[in-house]
Amino acid sequence: MSDNRLTLITGAAGGIGRGLIERFVAGGDRVLAHDRDASALQALSAQFGDGQVLTAASELSDLDALRAALAPVVAAHGPIGAVVANAGSAQSLSLAGTAPGAWQLDIDLNLHASYCTVEAALDGLKATRGNIVFIGSVNGLTALGHPAYSAAKAGLISYAKSIAIEYGRLGLRANVVCPGTVKTQAWQARADKNPQVFEALKKWYPLGDFATPEDIADAAWFLASKHARMISGAVLPVDGGLMAGNRVMASELTLEPF
Repeated sequence: MSDNRLTLITGAAGGIGRGLIERFVAGGDRVLAHDRDASALQALSAQFGDGQVLTAASELSDLDALRAALAPVVAAHGPIGAVVANAGSAQSLSLAGTAPGAWQLDIDLNLHASYCTVEAALDGLKATRGNIVFIGSVNGLTALGHPAYSAAKAGLISYAKSIAIEYGRLGLRANVVCPGTVKTQAWQARADKNPQVFEALKKWYPLGDFATPEDIADAAWFLASKHARMISGAVLPVDGGLMAGNRVMASELTLEPF
C-alpha cells in the first residue's frame, strides 16, 4: 500500500494509461490523471469511485498550462508523490519521410513533455522523496523505425539518469520502462489493416507473445514502490525478450531452430 500517495499519470486516456491507472489505484494510490482530452478524462474518472481518480487537462508540453491545470488538485489533495510520464506517440515511419514539423512534434510530446511533467511536479516530489517512472520504448534502445520518436525515447533514458544522480541525494528515484509491442488500441488499428501483423512479429520475440498494458503497469508500479527503493537510473525492457538478442539471426547463424 502507498498511504494514499498522489500519483500523476500522463497520457491517461490511452491503452497503457488506463492500465497504469487501474494498477496504481489497486495499489492504494490516488491518481491524478492527465490528458489533453478533457471529455475522455471525465469518462475515465467516472469508472472509479471515492475520488480515487482526479483529473487535469492541458497541453502537456506547455509548462505554464500544465502547472495551472495541476495546481487546484495539488492545493486540495496535497503534493504529488509519484509521476508516471506515459504520454507519447509516433509520427513518421522513416527518416526520409520525416518532415521538420513531424520531427519537432515527436520531440515535444515524447521528450519535452516529460521534462515539463517532472518540472511541474518537482516541488512535491522533493517534499515526499518521490518516484518518477518514464514509459520509454525499445525504440530508444535500438533502431526500429519511427526515428524522431526513437530519438526522443533515447533522450528519456539520459534524462532519467540525470535525475537519478542529481536528485538522488534528495531521495528521488527515476527509472525507465521500455515496452516492446503492446496490445493496445493503436496496435489494433494496425491489425485491422493487416490481420497478420501480430503473427509476423512473433518470430522476433523469444517469448512468442506481446506485452499487455497490465504488464507495463505492473513494471511501473514495482519501480515506483518501496520494493524498488534501491533502484534508480535503471532501464527495464518489458518486451518478451526482444532486447536480449536477435533470435532470427541467431537461428540462421547457428542453424539451430531457436
